[in-house]
Amino acid sequence: MSELLDEDEIDALLRDRPGWEREGSAIAKTFDRGDFAGSIEFVQQLAAPAEAMNHHPDLSISWSQVRVSLSTHSAGGLTARDFELARRIDQIA
Repeated sequence: MSELLDEDEIDALLRDRPGWEREGSAIAKTFDRGDFAGSIEFVQQLAAPAEAMNHHPDLSISWSQVRVSLSTHSAGGLTARDFELARRIDQIA
């Protein structure tokens, strides 16, 4: 199991992930993909890195916007895995 990050570690890692914000025991970011088709395409692109890490985001689609939320549910909060997947998602976006 991954080790939970402390508040100072979370704050430091969030500074390196523009647009990501803390939401309780998760981090989240909204991506505007222009239209519904762009949103669906973006979600499909997220599948490969999520599967490779065996770490899956919570996703919400509202026409052109995709809300991505990350938390290591098995650990009960935020771990380094969440920030690594956030980094990979930012690279796709």
